[in-house]
Amino acid sequence: MIDPETQAGWVPEAEAEDDTEDMPLSMRLSIADTLTLGNATCGFMAVYFTTTGILIPHLTGSDESGMARHSAATAVILMLMAAIFDLFDGLVARKLRSSPMGAELDNLSDLVSFGLAPAYFVLVYGMVADDAHQRVSALAAIVVLLAVVLRLARFSCVTLKDGMFQGMPSPFGALTVISIVLLELPFVPTLLAIVGVAWLMVSRVEYPKPRGVLAVAMLGWIVAAMGLLAAWAFDAPGGQLLLQTGCALQVVLGAVIPLFATARRVNTFRDNRREARAAQLP
Repeated sequence: MIDPETQAGWVPEAEAEDDTEDMPLSMRLSIADTLTLGNATCGFMAVYFTTTGILIPHLTGSDESGMARHSAATAVILMLMAAIFDLFDGLVARKLRSSPMGAELDNLSDLVSFGLAPAYFVLVYGMVADDAHQRVSALAAIVVLLAVVLRLARFSCVTLKDGMFQGMPSPFGALTVISIVLLELPFVPTLLAIVGVAWLMVSRVEYPKPRGVLAVAMLGWIVAAMGLLAAWAFDAPGGQLLLQTGCALQVVLGAVIPLFATARRVNTFRDNRREARAAQLP
């Protein structure tokens, strides 16, 4: 039967259901994809809280330091939640079916949560901190963003041995950048440390992938960091000291892993040379 106004044919209900079942696989979201979208949502909301709770009160001359502290803690907690989503979407994708666009969604979400959000946090830090320089901070924020872009692009193009990342993973790098800002060090050391983390993200230093015990340890560390941030946000006794201790441990961990990786590569190189010399002996 034809509708005289639209000239469109009547489609039986059964045929409509068949059209849904024939939807291309690239348009179907899996459970892992849903977790990945949660990652992107957390990154966007981190930008929102950084703007409304830190930047706008500063621009309007508000003296509500408690509100700024709560908003900063909320923004960082959202980035930590994004890291949890990023951790679990990979685990779920390996256990269950993942859609063909899962890898692309993961890269785009990581760009929002671990590229844009921390870079914007650095930018706002340069605008609100007393001893910071806004233009130099903007340059450092661009460096962080471009480092994440390059790292994600290289991750999509380069095939590495199983169980290893090349360069500091973007979630780890983002959390390290945020920790450096929250330590409230003088501007120049803060700037140099941020640029150093950006360099590590695009370096060839090998980092282990969070699987098994390492994934559990990473999840425990993120939950502990959330607790430290909550204590600091609500001005709990010793909250400031706890936060600075947690941030310092994050920065130290970010610096120690490359040292261990470099030492391991040097030892491997020496062992290979010894084996080559031994093979050449009569």
